[in-house]
Amino acid sequence: MKFTTIFAFLFAVAALSVSATPFRETNGERMARGLPPLPPQKRSGTPVYAAKRTGPSSSPGSCTTGPVQCCNTVTTADDPVAALLLGLLGIVIPADILVGLTCSPISVIGASSSSCSAQTVCCTDNSSSLISIGCLPIHFLVTL
Repeated sequence: MKFTTIFAFLFAVAALSVSATPFRETNGERMARGLPPLPPQKRSGTPVYAAKRTGPSSSPGSCTTGPVQCCNTVTTADDPVAALLLGLLGIVIPADILVGLTCSPISVIGASSSSCSAQTVCCTDNSSSLISIGCLPIHFLVTL
């Protein structure tokens, strides 16, 4: 009798400890069952001292993909003129990519000979003088 009671007690403790172990299902598993996702968990991440920037970020007007360009027109690739130029050059890109038309590089920022009266951009592909691909506008803060 005592052996059965002790065995039942140990079995109950083992069953409770197994069910008490944390089992965390993924949000994908929850959403597949029609349940809402779990809130984000705060994890011990990178210490603040290790996450600090070691150097300054790029200065305004700098371009890491090539020279800063001055483009007469900046539009998306699905624009009729841009699509015609891309088609003639045999270039296929997604319609939402920004392209610059008739661009010229700006060599010295701030010099009067390199002023841009159109759109100043930074493009990833400047291989053609007619069209530059993957452009991002650069906004300068000019103080006189």
